[in-house]
Amino acid sequence: MQRPISSLIPGQRILTVEKETTVREAAERMREMKVGAAMVVAKDKLIGIFTERDALFRVLAEGRDPATTVVKDVMTRNPQTISADRPFGHALHLMYEGGFRHVPVVEDGRPIGMVSARDALGLELEQLESDLQRKTRIGEILG
Repeated sequence: MQRPISSLIPGQRILTVEKETTVREAAERMREMKVGAAMVVAKDKLIGIFTERDALFRVLAEGRDPATTVVKDVMTRNPQTISADRPFGHALHLMYEGGFRHVPVVEDGRPIGMVSARDALGLELEQLESDLQRKTRIGEILG
């Protein structure tokens, strides 16, 4: 929990979209990149975040057309952000307190990464994978 966020985001491909991007296009790009949120920018500055929840609750549930609705109309404006030098535990605390699952990582207002609740499982998932591989090898040896 004390590891800095900067250790989680190197090499991360972030998804940014312009505010006039349609919901359909944003959703397609989210699917392609296998992410649950896109950071909405204007002149390279973060102005909002568009998430799977926004697509479900603010678009589909309200009967809006994803092909004509633009993300600026359904995004979460001025989202909670965090800097890369903060500990990951702080990001988790923000998510818990705010009831959301993604926190944009910014530097001078520009998005440089994204952390999510799923990142909390990173080390635990690696350990589980290692344990499963070890058990498989043991099983093969014992045949």
